[in-house]
Amino acid sequence: MTSTSFLDSDVRGVEVVVLADEGPLPDVPEAASALAIAEKTKAPVISPAAGRSPIVFVRLGDEPGLERWRWAAASAAGLVASLEAEEATLRLPEEAPPEVAAALVEGFRLGAYRYLDYKSGADAAEIRLFVSDPDATDSLRGAIEAADVRADVTNWTRDLVNTPPDAKMPAALADRIAEAAEAAGLRVEVWDEGRIEAEGMGGLLGVNRGSLDPPRFVTLEWAPEGTEADAPVVLVGKTVTYDTGGLSLKPTKDSMDKMKADMAGGAAVAGALVGAARLGLPVRVVGLLPMSDNRPGGRAFAPGDVLTMHSGTTVEVMNTDAEGRLLLADALSHARSLGPRWVLDAATLTGAQGIALGERVAAVIARPDEEAFAGRVRRAGERTGDLCWPLPLYPHYADQLESDVADLSNIGGRMAGTITAGAFLEHFTRDDDGEPAYPWAHVDLARPAFLDSAYGYRPKGASGFGVRLLLDLLGEDADG
Repeated sequence: MTSTSFLDSDVRGVEVVVLADEGPLPDVPEAASALAIAEKTKAPVISPAAGRSPIVFVRLGDEPGLERWRWAAASAAGLVASLEAEEATLRLPEEAPPEVAAALVEGFRLGAYRYLDYKSGADAAEIRLFVSDPDATDSLRGAIEAADVRADVTNWTRDLVNTPPDAKMPAALADRIAEAAEAAGLRVEVWDEGRIEAEGMGGLLGVNRGSLDPPRFVTLEWAPEGTEADAPVVLVGKTVTYDTGGLSLKPTKDSMDKMKADMAGGAAVAGALVGAARLGLPVRVVGLLPMSDNRPGGRAFAPGDVLTMHSGTTVEVMNTDAEGRLLLADALSHARSLGPRWVLDAATLTGAQGIALGERVAAVIARPDEEAFAGRVRRAGERTGDLCWPLPLYPHYADQLESDVADLSNIGGRMAGTITAGAFLEHFTRDDDGEPAYPWAHVDLARPAFLDSAYGYRPKGASGFGVRLLLDLLGEDADG
């Protein structure tokens, strides 16, 4: 989809008008009647204006904060797409503040997204968006341009997640991410299997043992001038390119058939790094992406195996479908060497997350003495619409990970599955003396990352959840 442009002349294509609850109606003859219809139907209204292109009127909904503007614009985008329009002009509400204008652009572009790469004869779903405001201030233009970038990298992330598994095995996915990252100005380093072995990443290598496709470990870094010596923010993303469950095989329906999305955490981290570079955020950020698929090959790791992790911790494998935490653990251990300011990992980690919080809210987990970090993530979610809710991490949850033969088991039983997965990860964020090595939070976005049905500006399939959340957190750091 092409970028957003400002327009200082006539309307181009379909005109989009957002009808606010209060304030003056826009200076469009049909606005009053359209508002009356929209109030009754709660749906967008098309007015076939005489002598000019159609006008789409959309009413604000009841969502909180800026989400009501995003959802309204997404609703309009869906209607514009149904008209097969190639261009649309967004009329901003009178004296709209920059954050409202940005939300409208973000919502429209996210709502217009379609994944059509494998649809025979389908044209690319591109609607060129114009903003009608010839007198826009610098702050308004800057806000809209930033919103355009956020939407663009979120849609790119959606493409990565929606891509079929056979087209994104680790080597191919690493190349695809590296190409976009380097184009944005990021430093990229890709470790092959030999380097991963040399680094002692036994969790990643164990998960990969049943695969015909070797693993990769990708490091992305954004360090603008003046930040090179700063302690970095480190983002870690689970990047399991396809998950059968390994020898602990998943059922197909409503499980394995969606596992191309098991790299959505890594995709969100990659999208956030590319976005940070394109936005020019003055903060040093490192992204770590451990990549493998998980298949039941002849040499696949098995329940009862013991893996020696990057940190030296031994882990008894009791379920090969709890694989994501193994490769994340290696990355979190490696993060210690970077001297991070703080670390956040994003992962499609547990089905229990969806049982607890549903498909619209991710779980965020932090240590009990770092509740402020979890609260910061929650507030970023409220601002962006990538909603997160904290779950507790009391010390007793780690007791469920005890093993008879190794330092840890990779599963903690049925109870509190999302939390015990977080407790497993937390173990690898500590130094050799058992003390926390850095501030850390874990975001389990298993259900929000890939949807069974669309809502708001989020399509069925890959939602891009987490990209704008992470960019908001990075922007907050950049602002000091």
